[in-house]
Amino acid sequence: PPTVPLLALVGQVLVLENGLLRRPPMGWLAWERFRCNIDCEEDPENCISERLFMEMADRLAQDGWRDLGYTYLNIDDCWIGGRDAKGRLMPSPKRFPNGIAFLADYAHSLGLQLGIYEDLGNFTCMGFPGTTLDKVVQDAQTFAEWKVDMLKLDGCYSTPENGPRGYPMMAAALNATGRPIAFSCSWPAYEGGLPPQDTQVNYSQLAEICNLWRNYDDIQDSWSSVLSILDWFVDHQDILQPVAGPGHWNDPDMLLIGNFGLSFEQARAQMALWTVLAAPLFISTDLRTISAQNMDILQNPLMIKINQDPLGIQGRRILKEKSLIEVFLRPLDNNAYALVFFSRRTDMPYRFHCSLSQLNFTSSILYEAQDVYTGGVISGLRTETIFTVIINPTGVVMWYLYPVRQLGTRTSMNHNW
Repeated sequence: PPTVPLLALVGQVLVLENGLLRRPPMGWLAWERFRCNIDCEEDPENCISERLFMEMADRLAQDGWRDLGYTYLNIDDCWIGGRDAKGRLMPSPKRFPNGIAFLADYAHSLGLQLGIYEDLGNFTCMGFPGTTLDKVVQDAQTFAEWKVDMLKLDGCYSTPENGPRGYPMMAAALNATGRPIAFSCSWPAYEGGLPPQDTQVNYSQLAEICNLWRNYDDIQDSWSSVLSILDWFVDHQDILQPVAGPGHWNDPDMLLIGNFGLSFEQARAQMALWTVLAAPLFISTDLRTISAQNMDILQNPLMIKINQDPLGIQGRRILKEKSLIEVFLRPLDNNAYALVFFSRRTDMPYRFHCSLSQLNFTSSILYEAQDVYTGGVISGLRTETIFTVIINPTGVVMWYLYPVRQLGTRTSMNHNW
């Protein structure tokens, strides 16, 4: 219908124009792997402390992460010590003896950015002092003084009245500091994981105030958790897909890769599916001990290029077969596409026969595809060409599909990536 382009235009005009996160943010976030471990007596290497963040910063800078775009070093819950006599937030003096500004300087000196965490309510999720409405402006100023680059504002102990007031207030307060601080909101996630249309959250308003937002449950270290998040995103893709774009992203939560709950195939699957959803890529594992195999998944240069595609279009599921094979498609710059063939089977590798015309490709263009994980190139793909992909159980095959030439002409299409 003709209304769609108009609506899309309106969405583009209203978005939060702090100029930040024109591509999905990438970095490292403490929560999934290190949670609220504050016992530095017994576990000094893994407790939430400045040592942990400095060691992860070193790894980001030295092990190739930063140069691929993983630049955010994000603190999550359990850093707060309390408030001083003037009501200003203070980190735990034992665990962050040099303060947060010191960590920000350290991150910046390595070409990284520092993210911090608070919660719109009396307490954070783990019971530390939260940001109540009367503290919003003060806390925004504190974060700016510390030279923080991103704020994740959680929603535990938030009330139905708080969210609609507090999140826009914080967005305005951050902008008023004059420091560019990307804003990650947990507002929709605290509407109980309800379908977007049944919540109080106005998604077009969300794009005006937040650079990214958590929509649904916290991810846990298991394949069932990944599937539940994916299912929710797919069930509501008609609402979620149009509101994402440069500067404002749906956030399906952290990458589990490198932890304990996913097999090799499932780790590859999460990376591919999050990439096709134009999701933020926040690693949450121990970068000091990560295996080469998991590093290869997270540091795949073509995968990252696709995730960071300048058009910033979120992909969608376009096919769901009785065979438990699903196909996801994301349009990319230069008339290219990312295709993910995903198997929910649990028996054996499955030979999936398909053609581009079955995926609703109609143009008379000759395509080529590069397999994102193996690097192999599949050439001579016309829309009617039948191809076969072999997909392992709970695994994916991912293609970067690009046009080679218009059929019926001799002109090749120059494809510069």
